[in-house]
Amino acid sequence: MSLNKLFATLALLLVPALAFAHPGHGDNGLVAGISHPLGGLDHLLAMLAVGLWAAQQQGAARWALPCTFVGTMLLGGVLGFEGLALPALESGIAASVLALGLAVALAIRPPVAVAVAATAVFALFHGVAHGLELPDMTSPWAYAAGFVGATAVLHAAGYAVVRFLPAAAAPLVRVAGAASAATGGWLLAG
Repeated sequence: MSLNKLFATLALLLVPALAFAHPGHGDNGLVAGISHPLGGLDHLLAMLAVGLWAAQQQGAARWALPCTFVGTMLLGGVLGFEGLALPALESGIAASVLALGLAVALAIRPPVAVAVAATAVFALFHGVAHGLELPDMTSPWAYAAGFVGATAVLHAAGYAVVRFLPAAAAPLVRVAGAASAATGGWLLAG
C-alpha cells in the first residue's frame, strides 16, 4: 500500500460521517485538525517516532510515552488557542524530530521518568504550534479532536510497525529513526 493510500485510509477512519451530522462542523475544524499532523513533515515524523520509540521500550513506558505526548500536546494546543507563543517554537519542533529520531535509531531506553519528561517537552512544542495555527472560523474543540485523533493514530502506526514486524526488520526501524534524525537536523539548520 502506498504512503498516500495509507494516509487517506487513516484520515477516513478518523472522520466518521456522524461527526458532520451535528451543528458546528461545517467549518471543517475536525478535518483541519486531522490534516495538520499528517500534512507537516516535522509533525508526521515526530509523531511516528513516538510510536516507534514507545514500542522499543519495556513495561509502562510503552503506553506512557504516547499518552504523555497526546495529553501534553492537547494542553499545549489550549495554550496556543489562547495565544501563548513559545520562544524558538519551530526550532523546538525540529529538535524533537532530531531527538526522537535519534532515540529510535539508537533504541535508547532511559528511565521512564526521563523518557516521559522529554516526550512532554516535545509534545508541548507541537501542541502550541497546533493551537497557534487554528484556522479562522474553525471550532477549536473540533480542531483539537482532529489533531489529537490523528496523533494517536500516528503513534499507533509507529508502535505497530515495531511490534508486528519480524525481529529481522529491527534494523530498518533504526534506519528510519536515523533518517528522521537527519531530517530534524536539516530542519534545524534551515
